[in-house]
Amino acid sequence: MYRALTWWLLDRGADTADPEVVARLAAEPVIEVGTDPAAPWTRVDGTDVSEAIRTREVTGAVSAVAAVPQVRARLIAMQREIIASAGGIVAEGRDIGTVVAPDAQVKVFLTADGAARAGRRAAEASWSTQAGVDRRDRMDAAQSGKAGDAVEVDSTELDLDGVVGVIVGLALQKSR
Repeated sequence: MYRALTWWLLDRGADTADPEVVARLAAEPVIEVGTDPAAPWTRVDGTDVSEAIRTREVTGAVSAVAAVPQVRARLIAMQREIIASAGGIVAEGRDIGTVVAPDAQVKVFLTADGAARAGRRAAEASWSTQAGVDRRDRMDAAQSGKAGDAVEVDSTELDLDGVVGVIVGLALQKSR
């Protein structure tokens, strides 16, 4: 959602580094996200931006946009609404367990060393680097706290199936 708003701002030529501009425009676009993990999508004002939000330009600007209080208030409210209406959902984000859904039944704080994360990002986007991943981590640190009741999972040596297996195992334990 933060990337979608950032894409919209950049598409309109807005200065994403100016918090006043971002705050003034943040409520304008209609942002929608799909909740089917088999067919994820993101739309802004009806336009599918699922791929466009993964560009270098969006990645470079999203941290500044996400730091604007008016943006956070709007998107957190939207995320809470989606979670509440889903009746059960897996949600990911830097502050899901601490801010968006602090009462979630299962919380995972997923980590990996910088080299592993950069390698994964590079596989998704050839322009991604470890320095870029580290920079975003520093910029997003304020929104990246681990919930006190979250289980930390280091995914450095795990592939996607391994991560999913660990998280499903945690959920099954919690449901017993």
